[in-house]
This record gives sequence, C-alpha cells and structure tokens, in this order.
Amino acid sequence: MNILVTGCNGQLGSEMQLLEKENPQHTFFNTDVEELDITDQDAIEKFVAYNGIDGIVNCAAYTAVDKAEANEELCTRLNAEAPAYLAAAVGRRGGWMIQISTDYVFDGTKHTPYTEDDDTCPNSVYGKTKLVGELNVQKLCENSMIIRTAWLYSTFGNNFVKTMLRLGKEKPELGVIFDQIGTPTYARDLAVAIFAAVNKGIVPGVYHFSNEGVISWYDFTKAIHRIAGINTCHVRPLHTAEYPTPAKRPHYSVLDKAKIKNTFGIEVPYWEESLRECIEKL
Repeated sequence: MNILVTGCNGQLGSEMQLLEKENPQHTFFNTDVEELDITDQDAIEKFVAYNGIDGIVNCAAYTAVDKAEANEELCTRLNAEAPAYLAAAVGRRGGWMIQISTDYVFDGTKHTPYTEDDDTCPNSVYGKTKLVGELNVQKLCENSMIIRTAWLYSTFGNNFVKTMLRLGKEKPELGVIFDQIGTPTYARDLAVAIFAAVNKGIVPGVYHFSNEGVISWYDFTKAIHRIAGINTCHVRPLHTAEYPTPAKRPHYSVLDKAKIKNTFGIEVPYWEESLRECIEKL
C-alpha cells in the first residue's frame, strides 16, 4: 500500500518512521509542512492523486493546548479543517484514514475510565477543534479510524518526560499537579498499535489507546526522577488551582482500551515499563 504519514517530524511521526523499516511491504510518504501543507486542500488533492495514496495516518496537529486559547483560527485550520481535506481526498479513492485524537474531547468529570461510547464534552479550544476533526474524518472517509490518546511522550520532540528530566537536574525543588489523573502514552507503543491496525486491516470506528495503569502528573514526575536516578530535586504536590493555565485540563482522563485490544489483538504495556524504556534510550 501507498501510505501518507503527516506530521512526520513530531513525536508520533518520528516513531512511525522507525517502524516503517520493519514494514517494507508498504511504501511510505512521510511529510511535514515543508513537503505538504495540510491546510491547503488543493495541494492535498494533487498529492494523494499523484502518489496513488491508499491510506493516511494523520499525526499532524496543533498541540500547544494553552496557546490554542488565543490562536483558535490556526488551531481550527490544523485540527478540524485539515483532517477533513485529508479524509475527503483519500475517501474519494476508496482509501482509509487513521486520525489521532485526544482525551481532551472529554471534560474529565468521570471517575471511571472513558469508553468510546461516552458523551464528548470538550472544555478547551484544543479539545473542541480535535472533536470537530474526528467528526469530519468519519463523515468524509467511510473507512476511517479515530484513535484517542493522552499524555504523549517519546525520545523525540518536546514533552513532559524530557522537561521533568531537565528541570530535575536544574532545580532543587519542583511543584507538580497531583489532582489530575490519567495515563501516559509512549509514542512508540501507539505507533506499534497503528501498524497492527494497518496490517490486520482497518476496522472503522473510534478507539482509545494509552499505556496501562493510572497515575497523577505528580506521581509520574516522581517515577521519572526515580528511574533516571535524579535525587537532588524535591517534588512538591500542587492543586490545579495553584497552577492556573489558559486552557482547562480534564481532572480525570483515563481511557478504556478494551476495544482496540480486542479488535486488533494488541497487548498494551504498563506505563512504567514504557517510561523505563524511553529513559534508557534518552
């Protein structure tokens, strides 16, 4: 198959490229904004037709959650309109699409893991635009999968793990939110799940994927420092109210992964095993 991967320089796109080497049966077209501007509908139509694209994995997004509150127009273009252009172009060819979405489509007021059937209720610009993107993809490409993920990190790009490693070495004390609960996702594990879906055959619908387990940002930071051998930094628990941000975060965003595990026979690693693997690579 000819597969277009957008956002190839990001965390997930970079992990996808590493796994492409293990999947020589497909031809991959890895693009970032320099190679293909996904907000340009005409450019997408031409690219998809010229290269005979059979499927798209859209890893590109506007992910600066707080900046999105002031940049709604750009956020909408990248998270809502661009996925629609991609879905329409590949859908017309009878192809498939995997759209990566987020736990931010929920308001985080539940106390049990969110399933794919739970009502969405985003309370940030980022979450709202990602939800519109989901709906656009499902409407314009019949053979599409939405994969919602959360707390993404990897050895590539900027992310929470790298920031906490750096700050842990630089600062004697850190305050980290303890009353927001979720599950980290190692981008490599998500890329493995995407390839499982591609190679077994796309089953349309909405899916959830993160690593196994439940943790707060505070506990996650403590684990990052413990695994990395950082013991000179005192980590203090903070209430969300003590650390105001422009965008509202979900207080509880644990995702139920039963559907993706059962559909594609995926075994999902525990968050600490994956964190250890990532830190060892760093």
